[in-house]
Amino acid sequence: MLTRLGRLAVRYSRAVLIGVLLLFIGLGAYGAGAQDDLDLSRWSAPGTESVRAADLLRDDFGTGNPNLALLVTARDGDVDSSRTEQAGRELAAEVGRLPLVTDVTSYWDTDSPALRGTEGRHALILARLEGTATETREELATLAPQLTRSTADLDVRVGGQEEISRQVGQQARADFLRAEAFALPAVLLLLILVYRRTVAALLTVGVGLLSVVATLAGLRAIAQVTEVSTFAANLALVLGLGLGVDYGLFVINRYREERAAGHAQEQAVVRATARAGRTVVFSGVTVAVSLCALLVFPFFFLSSFAYAGALVVLTAVGGAVLVLPAALARWGHRVERPTAPASGFWHRTALAAMRRPLLAGAGVLGVLLVAASPLLGLRFGLPDERALPAGASARTTSETIHREFAAEPTDTVQIVLGEPADTGAYAGRLSRLPGVFQVDAPDGTYRDGRHTGTPGQDRLTTPDGRARLAVVPTQQALYGDVPGFVERIRDTPAPATALVGGYPGETTDFRATLLDRLPLAVGIVLGATYVILFLMTGSVLLPLKATVLNLLSLSVMFGCLVWVFQDGHLSGLLGFTPTGSIEPSIPVLMFCVAYGLSMDYEVFLLARIKEEHDLTGDTERAVAEGVRRSAPLITAAAGILALSFLSYATGGVVFLKELGIGTALTILVDATLIRVVLLPVTMRLAGRANWWAPRALRRLRVKESGAAGDERADVLRGEYV
Repeated sequence: MLTRLGRLAVRYSRAVLIGVLLLFIGLGAYGAGAQDDLDLSRWSAPGTESVRAADLLRDDFGTGNPNLALLVTARDGDVDSSRTEQAGRELAAEVGRLPLVTDVTSYWDTDSPALRGTEGRHALILARLEGTATETREELATLAPQLTRSTADLDVRVGGQEEISRQVGQQARADFLRAEAFALPAVLLLLILVYRRTVAALLTVGVGLLSVVATLAGLRAIAQVTEVSTFAANLALVLGLGLGVDYGLFVINRYREERAAGHAQEQAVVRATARAGRTVVFSGVTVAVSLCALLVFPFFFLSSFAYAGALVVLTAVGGAVLVLPAALARWGHRVERPTAPASGFWHRTALAAMRRPLLAGAGVLGVLLVAASPLLGLRFGLPDERALPAGASARTTSETIHREFAAEPTDTVQIVLGEPADTGAYAGRLSRLPGVFQVDAPDGTYRDGRHTGTPGQDRLTTPDGRARLAVVPTQQALYGDVPGFVERIRDTPAPATALVGGYPGETTDFRATLLDRLPLAVGIVLGATYVILFLMTGSVLLPLKATVLNLLSLSVMFGCLVWVFQDGHLSGLLGFTPTGSIEPSIPVLMFCVAYGLSMDYEVFLLARIKEEHDLTGDTERAVAEGVRRSAPLITAAAGILALSFLSYATGGVVFLKELGIGTALTILVDATLIRVVLLPVTMRLAGRANWWAPRALRRLRVKESGAAGDERADVLRGEYV
């Protein structure tokens, strides 16, 4: 098929290139508006207890989680003064008239101590904006500047979970544009240095840009029928450009080899498409499968990355096996250059490692295990305002609330009872739990087991007598073990069926659902990539070895994640605030992205080793030759892809810093220590066992044919292929 596709690209090269140019323009025009159609997400898991509680709060009580907080500071230093109280009441009334606002609670209307700062200088006005995350945050983009003010009586700052999330999304979009402005010229410059031919660099970048543009257009189309996260655009840029470069490098280099072997230009294009194209297809399927495993999670935030990954692979592979061959058919003479020298650094390194496999393998393995050791201290936590850079207004507001208030009313735990019941004793028990500041129940507020006065919130009952309770946590509870805090509330005996929600409940259920589905996602990635590598190599052992080596490189990535982002090393240099834990969805995403990219390089190298082994039957010679021909390209491709990911290291959102730095480190470790030392060492030690497969499975291997297979021969018989 690839041979025929190569011939088609050569024969109709002009038509292919004109068609792709028109397609690029059309997709670019459509994809340019993708960001406006993509959605923002919340930390909630569909169908969980907290989400059911939120539905009941909205439908039956007409209320919900307060997602907007106004931090009011009295200019005279006292929120209880008459002038401050009058101004505060007027501000609360103004907030109640705003679009989407359905619920307003202020200190001056309730006298709740949870809404008053410990020194009396600050007070809170809480409100709820009804709507999807996208709707409320778009509205906040207008309301936040409008509400932020300084008057003769008050200073007002805007905070709350929706404002924090809005600013995270805004910062991510700015990081996207910054990364785009940095990555494109940097990648082009590096490619010129690698190729020593400007035309070759431009063609390769063209494949990457085609992938990015087509993926953004595809994401916009998908967004018309389902929710797609705005963060998927960030992955589309870096992955589309990276895979386009990877695949372009291998196709062009193979074309150069075929020309150096004496084949005519058109014949060289066809042979390069068939030989390198087969590797590109296997590589693309591997990356796509790794990212599509994210579909097992019921969060559109993660499934959006699966859509982006599938689109990137489809377009990058298409560009490499159709568009690039057509371009080479017309301008191939301008990319030609002598192929790799007989020996080079990576070739010599692989030979030296295979001469002393135990010593080399043990040394590299020891280094990698030390680098991975911080992984043993991994702690999962929940996101907060520290995801934003220092100085961001929403973060500054939240830090002031944390410092000046004993309670955290913006993160109240909401409890909805399913039947009418006496809530007094229940509220008293809840108020005695560690981490609880107060409990607002229909009959009043409870603190430390005692009834202290009128409730600090309204809408606590329905006409049929069902009740809700608002458990206001202390500041320490929200900066500690939040899931443990929520579980203590859920374990407290209730007088009726109780659903526990609120923002702490939603983030707790989100984390629990994520971790519950994680083994399935990992199993899909490992199992599917094993099958793909078996179909490519016909070996039972090689896919297993590749899996172990990939997991080793990923362990280094997670060790870095813990050492840097959890424990805070280099935080000053990288410009973030460590929280002492890692938000779990980002490591899951990083696992799928990094595993696919690591296996990408495994496919490139194993395909060349298998090709040489089919010709010679000598494993050690095949490994050395495969490394000689592939390692320089893998290193160059890895360096360029790592640079693309590192463009997010300078961004303001800590999640993107984690993704960029962690993935870049994995790519570099994988392309050097893993592929050029440990892979040759393990293959040298395994010998003929590398190629073993049961007779019943040997025929399943996807073999090369046509121009790509006319020189192949299975030189080993029996159970070795």
